[in-house]
Amino acid sequence: MADEILLEKIHDLSDLELAALLSLVAREHCLISTPSDALDDLLEELQLVASRTFGLSCAVINCDSTTTLDTFAASLLVKNQQTPTATAYASTNSHLALHAQRQKPKSSDQNSLHIANFILARNLHSAPHAVQIQALELLRTRRIFTHTAVHAAPKQFLFLPVLGAERGGAARVTKHLNDYMFIGHWHDPEDGYVNLEDGDDNVDVETASTGSVVKDIARLSTLSRQVDVDINVTRYRMNIISFLRMHRAVADGISPTATKHLELLCRCLAPLHKVGFVTPALVGLAARKVYIHRIRIAKPENERSMQWGSKLGAVEAILDGVGPEEVIEDVLTMVTAPL
Repeated sequence: MADEILLEKIHDLSDLELAALLSLVAREHCLISTPSDALDDLLEELQLVASRTFGLSCAVINCDSTTTLDTFAASLLVKNQQTPTATAYASTNSHLALHAQRQKPKSSDQNSLHIANFILARNLHSAPHAVQIQALELLRTRRIFTHTAVHAAPKQFLFLPVLGAERGGAARVTKHLNDYMFIGHWHDPEDGYVNLEDGDDNVDVETASTGSVVKDIARLSTLSRQVDVDINVTRYRMNIISFLRMHRAVADGISPTATKHLELLCRCLAPLHKVGFVTPALVGLAARKVYIHRIRIAKPENERSMQWGSKLGAVEAILDGVGPEEVIEDVLTMVTAPL
């Protein structure tokens, strides 16, 4: 009965809330993209998702080519005394904010700060390579070093690069950090902003209890580990991976990390659909989310058949307009699903 109530709540979530929930259940991280002119609305919506839906703290980092390691680390931190539903907006473009923080007494200041549960890294792809590698180190070790302290990430921790792009397949960060992202999600502005629109209408929105959310996430995580996977579905999943690796439009192949993430996402999706096993349809859904930000399209001159005498003009015509989304759909069409 309790699980039924939990699943009913999940079915009322928006696409952004579901992407965040799946990442929290899997203890992984998510890359979100949208058209550049919609970034402000998306960031506001994600802050409301953190506070209203999950009851967790949130920090926003505005990244650009001038972002430094110090400003990145400082922007991850929020005050301990804030309520779980509060959000902190930390701008890395403001040198005055960083200067003011350094002027505070270090003993009391460092004791009152912790890493926020939700980290929204706006345009992280525009930050220097060193900053993006620092972000990867944070995700791997779940801690960050400052000049005066070591801050550990909370148990419920989600790092979200929020990027402006023309399409979902065009949004990516530096290579190794990009591969570490569990799923990629493209948000079309036409899909709306549920929490932001409720706020604009002055609707009294109930805020989630942190304790209940943590229990719900733990329960979903337990259910995902109990999911059964038939050998035929496993074969289907591995065939998809093989076809993606051999696809003529894919430049750098498919990484082992992506293979692991595909299996994990399939397991996490099953409880949300009220089943205790993985279906071929869930594998297809998971593939669309796991590979959209990972697949790199080959340049015509480097396409595989050029080694066998194909004409450059013909290859250019074939690859024209092909993106990661088209590659994934092509492979799902070619691979036969088990009955």
